[in-house]
Amino acid sequence: MPRLRAVIDSLEGVFCARAAVLQRTGGHLAEGAISAAAWVRNNCHMSGTSAADRLCVGRELESLPRIDRALSSGEIGYQSAAVLCHLREQLDDKRDLFDEEEMLDMARRHTVAELRLLCRYARYAADPDGFCRDEEESFERRRLHISPMADGMHVIDGVLDPVGGAAVRTALEALATSGPSDGRKHSQRMADALVELTHHALDEGRLPSRRGVKPHISLTTTLEALKGEPGAPAVDVELSLPVSTKTLERFACDCTMSRVLMADSMVIDVGRATRIVSGPARRALKVRDRGCRFPGCDRPISWTSPHHIEFWGRGGSTNVPDLVSVCYFHHRLVHEGGWQVVKVDREFRFVPPERTWIRRARGPGVRWAA
Repeated sequence: MPRLRAVIDSLEGVFCARAAVLQRTGGHLAEGAISAAAWVRNNCHMSGTSAADRLCVGRELESLPRIDRALSSGEIGYQSAAVLCHLREQLDDKRDLFDEEEMLDMARRHTVAELRLLCRYARYAADPDGFCRDEEESFERRRLHISPMADGMHVIDGVLDPVGGAAVRTALEALATSGPSDGRKHSQRMADALVELTHHALDEGRLPSRRGVKPHISLTTTLEALKGEPGAPAVDVELSLPVSTKTLERFACDCTMSRVLMADSMVIDVGRATRIVSGPARRALKVRDRGCRFPGCDRPISWTSPHHIEFWGRGGSTNVPDLVSVCYFHHRLVHEGGWQVVKVDREFRFVPPERTWIRRARGPGVRWAA
């Protein structure tokens, strides 16, 4: 079977090369196809995604001779080659940062899943701005459909962004624990957990767990990433893929922080878990804000998180006057979406990315102007 797989992978490389030639010469136009991907899809009985994947690999392999030879000889599989080719395509004008020999060595030593994760780290290190743009594009692909069936059952079909998906999975897993006499399948326990989670959210406005605290996901990061310094590495998310430092800033607004010091891959000190926004501060925000402060938003206070007007990782204060309550969507809009929160006297104003606010001195106070 391994020998057979190597032959199949080698033929995939030949197929990709021919697909790239078809696209470059415009051969698909002779049959009226709108694109080379459409021609491959229709004539080779493939999905559009698979056709586009082969075209990408074919284009990139033309300038990656070592990876091309490794694929042809069976050193690496097609999926590993595709992961490397997609990374190089994503780097766009920074392709000179792609070290072919180093990446090929990684493909030889790691599984496809491990290689995909390493390439995501490499993408962030080489092009953090592009990485963030991709995150936003992925977020825009989110969807959820709940459709009733003829017998009254419901079908749920959806796609969530990496962080949102990890949060939902963590919350459901916390409620889907199984006892010795529990005869349900895991999929059934997950379905029951979703229904239970919804009922608790409606009744109490919170997400319960067996330990009495709401389920949360864990992030592992560095001090440099927390401070938003250039060149900081991507952030590890439990049960998901790495995320950007912009997402980390949002999480750091309202989280429990634990310090773990390491030296030579060994843990040398573990600090006590500390809540960034204290209980008294949260109660004060509840009385003052009563809900999300974004204009026109009707989310109640139980659906909000405290946001630091000046990001906490950059030295922002956790005093109540310097915090504002925002719901999940508007919190993400401020961090990943680039909106600004400006405090004018006792009011908060939300400024879209295309506008900027500057401070002008006016006597002992401060005046903001657009």
